[in-house]
Amino acid sequence: MTELKAQLTVDGVDKTIELPVYSGTEGPMVVDVRGLTAQGLFTYDPGFMSTASCESKITYIDGGQGTLLHRGYPIEQLAEHSTYLETCYLLLYGELPSKAEKEAFEATITSHTMVHESIADFYHGFRRDAHPMAIMCGAVGALSAFYHESLNIENEEHRVQTAIKLIAKIPTLAAMCYKFSIGQPFMYPDNSKSYAENFLHMMFGVPCEESNIKPVIARAMDRVFLLHADHEQNASTSTVRLAGSSGANPFACVASGIAALWGPAHGGANEAVLNMLYEIGDVSRIDEYIKRAKDKNDPFRLMGFGHRVYKNFDPRAKVMKQSCDEVLQELGLEDDPLLKIAKRLEQIALEDEYFIEKKLYPNVDFYSGIILKALGIPVEMFTVIFATGRTPGWVAHWHEMISGPYKIGRPRQLYTGYSKRDYVKLEDR
Repeated sequence: MTELKAQLTVDGVDKTIELPVYSGTEGPMVVDVRGLTAQGLFTYDPGFMSTASCESKITYIDGGQGTLLHRGYPIEQLAEHSTYLETCYLLLYGELPSKAEKEAFEATITSHTMVHESIADFYHGFRRDAHPMAIMCGAVGALSAFYHESLNIENEEHRVQTAIKLIAKIPTLAAMCYKFSIGQPFMYPDNSKSYAENFLHMMFGVPCEESNIKPVIARAMDRVFLLHADHEQNASTSTVRLAGSSGANPFACVASGIAALWGPAHGGANEAVLNMLYEIGDVSRIDEYIKRAKDKNDPFRLMGFGHRVYKNFDPRAKVMKQSCDEVLQELGLEDDPLLKIAKRLEQIALEDEYFIEKKLYPNVDFYSGIILKALGIPVEMFTVIFATGRTPGWVAHWHEMISGPYKIGRPRQLYTGYSKRDYVKLEDR
């Protein structure tokens, strides 16, 4: 990390303040403003859009170029050649595993997919119509009550054990959310299946029949998880880091990330895509809605197009589109009315000058929403799927932070309330 210098001159401050400037391996230079506090100054950055809250070696995004790297590896290469669990290993340990390391890691994850039997009783305390994300927040936070024997965050072995448990057990908890909502029995994990196959088995399998998951479907599910595995310092990951900075246990930290992800501005985008398709209702109404989308005075917005970070094509969307086409062909759903609307919208976005000029390309949420719909996963489960895929990213960032020197997060504020004033007795008001 190369150190340069910047100078800041502020009216009313007698001297020029010198601030270190760091240059990382990728991305813009960063001005270190920590020394401003001693000068009686804070920076003001609502939404933290210009603030680097930490140093990290895990994921790098260049929104202008449409680049997403995990430990230096482009997401397109990982999605084509890797698997979700291998990418989990990469995020956690920093390097791709050898054949032996990969097999050992997969075996370890597989051996921890079951959850404590009492957790089933925990689920039955919720209402049947409870939102799955509400259940996930509670269930993941409650894991610390069931697996408290390895919660010493200063112990690296405990941190690794907890990371394994979270990656292994969250798909089981996610599938239990769905089974509970429809009144079917919970399905135990099947250790003969891959990670994605096992999740689909627990979601859609029943005790009286053997699960038969098609390879194309399992591969698509694996890619959905992989393409959501990490995305740098987004709202939920930053929440996990902030919670972790207090010394909270990792189960509680990941539960806080799930709570942040639940917000429709973050994890609800693919759910919003499906709701938009339902609103449009028929291919014949697409032109009407495209016209509305182009009208800046109309509140209607096309969901799943463009991205807050990517000012170019979302690199994850290219791979997700491929999986989307494969799934629709495998399941024979090319004529599904809702998916016809989606495919027509995709065509317009890739050809219409308005969308091309504004770079409103279909993003990963657009295609993942279509895939999940095609697989028969209900809309209210979409964000749960997102949380399942994002778990290794949350855990990797938490582990990275705890493994080095860190301070409890304490953002500052620009106070605009009353100055000091004296209390007025009730009878004098």
